Amino acid sequence: MATPKRAWQRMLSGRRLDLLDPTPVDIEIEDIAHGLAFVARWNGQTMGDFPYSVAEHSLLVEQIFGRIVPRAPARWRLAALLHDAPEYVIGDMISPVKAAVGPGYGDLDARLTAAIHIRFGLPAVIPARVKRQIKKADRLSAWMEATRIAGFSETEANRFFGKPDPRLIEGLDIRLRPPVEVRAAYTARHAELMAAFGG
Repeated sequence: MATPKRAWQRMLSGRRLDLLDPTPVDIEIEDIAHGLAFVARWNGQTMGDFPYSVAEHSLLVEQIFGRIVPRAPARWRLAALLHDAPEYVIGDMISPVKAAVGPGYGDLDARLTAAIHIRFGLPAVIPARVKRQIKKADRLSAWMEATRIAGFSETEANRFFGKPDPRLIEGLDIRLRPPVEVRAAYTARHAELMAAFGG
């Protein structure tokens, strides 16, 4: 008799997260923050003494989203912070790899996203308008990362991510910090947003 394949991940919190059928009760922000602080964007191909983590990227996306939608309720700012949260267990794949893997990656991401959203008081699927606004912030962050730490020219970044509105990124920096610092910053911002909307 064949041994069943393991489809769960043991978290440092002690939770056992089923990747194929995730439940909100097995999701903790400390696990998300820890995992994202150690996941490198751009497959680690960035300049600097520390990798540019998904946690750092998520903090920047939430900040840019706040500029795009200045009056956005705290719950949608939280959705922006959590937009890549599933990557704490499935990792970050660059777009060409996601395309090669096919729809299976997207399905896994969607199931994890729904469980994470429910865990923190958000709807399983956020409104399409909000999702588009978060995606815009995500692309602006990607443009900044591409041109400042990933070796892209502005012309090349404009082609892949769109030419940014300078007002939306003015004064923002790409930060490279040790994982312990970005993990703490991510957890603190999550707590602020949760308190702001009573989630």
